[in-house]
Amino acid sequence: MTDTSTPHADQDLEIEEAAADAAEDSEETKESEGPSDTDLFGQSEIAADYIEGLLDILDYDGDIDELVSAGRPMVEVVGARLQPLVGQRGATLEALQELTRLAIFRATGSPSRLLLDVGGYRNARRKELASVARNAIEKVREHGEPVRLEPMSAFERKCVHDVINAASGVESESEGVEPSRRIVVRPVD
Repeated sequence: MTDTSTPHADQDLEIEEAAADAAEDSEETKESEGPSDTDLFGQSEIAADYIEGLLDILDYDGDIDELVSAGRPMVEVVGARLQPLVGQRGATLEALQELTRLAIFRATGSPSRLLLDVGGYRNARRKELASVARNAIEKVREHGEPVRLEPMSAFERKCVHDVINAASGVESESEGVEPSRRIVVRPVD
């Protein structure tokens, strides 16, 4: 049997395959980078419009700020008489955030990692949770025993994990299922 292929055809095929692989790698890199800041700001604008409509329906006054921070779209609502939008331990705020994410999904067809804050609740809660995490770290270091914290939302757990991960000699993990998912802080062996 004789080889009827030309050397150039084999080389061309290899070059085409390498180019296709490079294009796939480039697309995967773009996908892993996530949406651009322009896309994220567009998500925050959609969210702001949704929240503004909700405030109008409820007859609440509030200023709405749209921004992108740490690769996430954010909407902050500031004003007086907004506590009902936060609810007990932020439960209403979490529900509003999920509804707003659904509005973004409906408009864009893509899921969103929008972070919604009302009346500065998340910033104040972040400070409280940092204190809770530092207290847990102290107890673990002092007694050498694991400390189980109260059940928390995903946002709250993330805040605590961030503080604990920055400390030496301790580690944290989440256990349980929602809504009773909690953090356990342990000494590092």
